[in-house]
Amino acid sequence: MIPKIILGTRSTRGLIRYLFSPGDANEHVDPHLVASWNDFAPDPGRSPHRDSDEVEKQLAEQLDQPVTMLGDKAPETTFWHCPVRAAPEDPILTDDQWAEIARRIVAAAGIAPEGDTEACRWVAVRHADDHIHIAATLVRQDGRRPQRDYDQRAVQREARQIEIDYGLRRLKPGDGTAAKRPTSKEHFKAKRLGQNATSRELLRTRVRRAVAAARDESEFFALLDATGVTVRLKHGPSGDALGCNFALPGDTNDVGEPVFYAGSTLAPDLSLPQIRQRLATTSAEPAVVRPSNPWHQATAATERVPHRLTGTDDHMAQGQLVALGGMLDLLPLAASGAARAELEQAAIAFERATRSRIAADLDSTRVLRRSVQAILHDPHPVDAGSGLAMLLDAALVAVAYAMHWHRTRHHAQQEEAARQALAHLTTAHREVTAPALEALASRSPGQQVQHRYAHHIRQLVPDHTQRILDDDAWDALTAVLAEAEAAGHNPAVLLGHALGQRALDDARHPAAALTWRIRRLGERHVPGLRAQAANSLSPYVNERVQVGAAPAPLPSTAATRGPRR
Repeated sequence: MIPKIILGTRSTRGLIRYLFSPGDANEHVDPHLVASWNDFAPDPGRSPHRDSDEVEKQLAEQLDQPVTMLGDKAPETTFWHCPVRAAPEDPILTDDQWAEIARRIVAAAGIAPEGDTEACRWVAVRHADDHIHIAATLVRQDGRRPQRDYDQRAVQREARQIEIDYGLRRLKPGDGTAAKRPTSKEHFKAKRLGQNATSRELLRTRVRRAVAAARDESEFFALLDATGVTVRLKHGPSGDALGCNFALPGDTNDVGEPVFYAGSTLAPDLSLPQIRQRLATTSAEPAVVRPSNPWHQATAATERVPHRLTGTDDHMAQGQLVALGGMLDLLPLAASGAARAELEQAAIAFERATRSRIAADLDSTRVLRRSVQAILHDPHPVDAGSGLAMLLDAALVAVAYAMHWHRTRHHAQQEEAARQALAHLTTAHREVTAPALEALASRSPGQQVQHRYAHHIRQLVPDHTQRILDDDAWDALTAVLAEAEAAGHNPAVLLGHALGQRALDDARHPAAALTWRIRRLGERHVPGLRAQAANSLSPYVNERVQVGAAPAPLPSTAATRGPRR
């Protein structure tokens, strides 16, 4: 259940007129009162024998009476408006249930505490199955101001309790860093324009993607222009740009002018000052990425995120979440079809997980940010499929750690956002890895070589050997091991390094997970002859792998690997 408080200075008459009107898109169905301050206020929706305009005027005058009596001493802000909306999957509540919810909301907000006969005047209007509007005037009937300190938080707390009491969908408590939700008007307008999302949501996605992709401010505005976003800068007396508003093509008001949204209303981190901080070139880490395969650079940077999230520096950890969110914003550009759609949803979901009350150390974001930008400018199309699979494999782990990081800090909304992003990433990972693994499997080595690799795995991780051999990705794993060995790597040592990166206990497809780790490790600089000799004689290899020992004979392929899933 979502309550949203709006304060206003316009006439109460105008608000009442809107609440009992058909709405901008005829979305108001059967508007009527379900509750009021005295339980017998005039109801324009249930007065068939009177002119509705007359009843609306009478209701507005009664609501305004305490304000009017103060004359010049009346407050500047005169009315309090709070739409309260249930989730689409919630049961349809009765008028009596909505009336009780309205009373609890105004009591929690300090508008009309329970039992206070001199409280503010208010009404609750229902004009749809899933929500009501509460309208109140901000002068008590005894002429005093209502005590509504921190009413936003109080109303949210009460809404969480109402969800429990009525068996409604339970939303996560927030910390005030969430992006502003689209209004009902925006939803109806999007439907009328044939958009799959509101203009606010579409702009948020495009601006975030431009921030993630741009290397400086001029490129940021150029990228927005290329995607059709109109930008209007707000200049100060000195002529410097202090803020910016954004508009989508075709989204106009009643007089045909573009509808602009301030960056800060799209998300708290999309104001111009915040964007400039993200685009700043100063960094405490090296900002120049060494020439290499950008997929490998981005994967290496992503693999470092879990380490940062388990450290003691929360500001650096929050910065890593910002960088991870920027990476997810750009990944859809490297995919297509169903995978792209899932990656877009993952980025939209994870956006909420990139902000909390903890200030982000943006300097720590530069390596991951630059490496992902390098993919856009040098995508290595020949290797893009396996490169994206590698990066997604690392991203799955990073997002899982992000979910845990938020959980341990009681960031409920951010934890849920990371959980949703993880689900979309998992689906995208399957879409991307299936063809890439199939292509690798077609290059798998002969049975003798596979037996040797299986022997190494048995020595390294005996508890997981059968799961790895049974995995559909076993052929692909042997292919990347064979390619790494042909390039001069010791396959046993590579397997040891890959297994040391993260345990396989929670890996549903352990051979696939190892494939992408080996692929990246195998394409690093090949060690020299002396280093190879040292590796082959390392205590780790001698104790766990016994390189050169005759591998135990394996049963038939089917018996060894088990049935294909």
